[in-house]
Amino acid sequence: MNTDLFSLQGRTALVTGASSGLGNHFARVLADAGARVVVGARRVERLESLVNDIQAAGGEAHAVAMDVTDGDSVTAAFESAEAVFGHVDVLVNNAGVADPKWFVDIDEASWDFMMDTNLKGVWRVARECCRRLIDAGKPGAVVNLSSVLGLGVQGMQSHYSASKAAVAHMTHAMASELWRYGIRVNALAPGYFKTEINADFFDSEKGQQYVKRIPPRRLGTLDELTGPLLLLASDASSYMSGVVLPVDGGHLWGSL
Repeated sequence: MNTDLFSLQGRTALVTGASSGLGNHFARVLADAGARVVVGARRVERLESLVNDIQAAGGEAHAVAMDVTDGDSVTAAFESAEAVFGHVDVLVNNAGVADPKWFVDIDEASWDFMMDTNLKGVWRVARECCRRLIDAGKPGAVVNLSSVLGLGVQGMQSHYSASKAAVAHMTHAMASELWRYGIRVNALAPGYFKTEINADFFDSEKGQQYVKRIPPRRLGTLDELTGPLLLLASDASSYMSGVVLPVDGGHLWGSL
């Protein structure tokens, strides 16, 4: 087996929403695989700590302020990335928000906030990345972040589910258009992993009861996303595009 297939040596990767949670983990994984990593988020002070950690481990990293809901911010982040490391040829489109509400309690501001970040933000960043790759005549790999809630539904998550289902379907459409340019587009659809955004719930009695109802009777660990991410970001998936890959411990297929 050629394990070099999973190497990202010589690649430049950009991770959005890298200041915490999955994005922080993804940045470290890509750096460990040899990529020069650009980390983007609104909380730049957190990014600097992440950059320091990656550099201390022997990697290369650069922080950029990026608000995925602001087109000028996205453009400026790519300009900064290219000035330091050259073209971004691996994009992990991770930035997203959650806002649990019953369907009838969602107001237009909540709906717009969810869609502008989780869907339009993914489109905005991917478009910027892919336009630059096409203009430069370079191949690339885009990994969008969908969710198991983009493939199934759950109470109080209708607008989140809608945004993540749209990301999954946009991934299919992007893949069909962009392979001609050597750009592959796939998506991860994580189940439940404990991060700072959901830790309070999963530490509660109600959260513990919920975990007991999913097939593995536990949450996923961040390390269990490492292999799937490297698969989609690297040449190990050189004949894969348009795939939405659930990493959920079989949660989607648990008995009703």
